[in-house]
Amino acid sequence: MGLGMAWLIWGGAAVTVAGVGLLLWTVIEVIRARRAGEAALRMRLQRAVVTNLAALGVSALGLMMVVIGLLLG
Repeated sequence: MGLGMAWLIWGGAAVTVAGVGLLLWTVIEVIRARRAGEAALRMRLQRAVVTNLAALGVSALGLMMVVIGLLLG
């Protein structure tokens, strides 16, 4: 395995971990918003959905990087 492929694998793993961290942050924010019982709960939940989709995309991108690195390496 070349150095370039190892970098792609570890970089993809880091991107995946960042995406999962963002997913966990989104879950915590939704729990806080629901407990607060705010009137603006709907707006915060809509923003959380957008953040959640972005986090899933980042995680998927990272996993693709890992798979490509393994296949090419």
